[in-house]
Amino acid sequence: MRRRSSVHAGHERLLLGDGYRSPLGTRIPLAALIQTLAVAEHLNFRHAANALGVSQSSVSARVKTLEDDLGILLFEHHTRGVRLTDAGRHFVEGVAAGVDQLDHAVKTAGMAAHGDCGCLRIGVHALIPGSFLAELIGQYRQDYSRIEVEITEGTARDAVMQLRAGRLDISFVVGTPKLPDCHSRRIWTEPLMAALPDRHPLADRSAVAWADLAAETFLVRHGGTGPQVYDHIVLRLAGSWPAPSILRFAVERSTLLSMVGQYFGITVAGAATSWLPTSGVTFLPIADEPEPITFSAVWSPFNRSAALQNLLALANKMSRSARHV
Repeated sequence: MRRRSSVHAGHERLLLGDGYRSPLGTRIPLAALIQTLAVAEHLNFRHAANALGVSQSSVSARVKTLEDDLGILLFEHHTRGVRLTDAGRHFVEGVAAGVDQLDHAVKTAGMAAHGDCGCLRIGVHALIPGSFLAELIGQYRQDYSRIEVEITEGTARDAVMQLRAGRLDISFVVGTPKLPDCHSRRIWTEPLMAALPDRHPLADRSAVAWADLAAETFLVRHGGTGPQVYDHIVLRLAGSWPAPSILRFAVERSTLLSMVGQYFGITVAGAATSWLPTSGVTFLPIADEPEPITFSAVWSPFNRSAALQNLLALANKMSRSARHV
């Protein structure tokens, strides 16, 4: 069996049978260009033919036809083979660069089709170190290191708007949204916690109930999960008198927790928030909260990105593992 050239065999498989039109209007088969490159590498028609696994007569005929079409002598014969003419050297250098670029484009397109390279734009409510979401994105970046991951933080409403506009590929939101034009999937859950000042009268308990919190002033954010937190407090304390006091602030999560530590009020958050470095704040589980908070992935059904599908598959795998721990 003839050995195929490591330099040209891959190009030949990609390009045989295709071609392009020269400035003269002649259609030049790319196979002729590949075989010309092989002759230029080996400076011998027989060796080039052996490396490509084709007949010497085929290589000679293609190169001769190419020279005739171009009106340029590419090779000069001598006793031990051939050598490139000055025109041939310039031609081969240009063709080699073009073939390498085309080969790179084909390989890159293949990688993108399998989700091994490209860009993935992710919307998040927060990215807390040690949380499920942080570990998911960290593992994804490790498994798919050629994918550029872009992170955008915002509310669930903002995330859905950006998904619909094609500015995000996927978003992770609180709850289980039912959107007619988007797919969604439950990914993970977290217990709901009450965040109280360290010296609050309830802080020494092992847990609290919603009735214990009814008379408190709640602090929520305008951004992130703030809107969902607001709605959840209203739902849980519906019917209480007086109505719950809820103050909204345009601050970051860490600032809101600092305000709790300084006795501005209390707040509620998922368990991952308790892992943030915050002084003066105690986190307690809410004993009568019926079930943990659900976090879901939301994406457009028209987004067929392999990078997106790989992230969803990894999220499912990690979620199953977390439930079995």
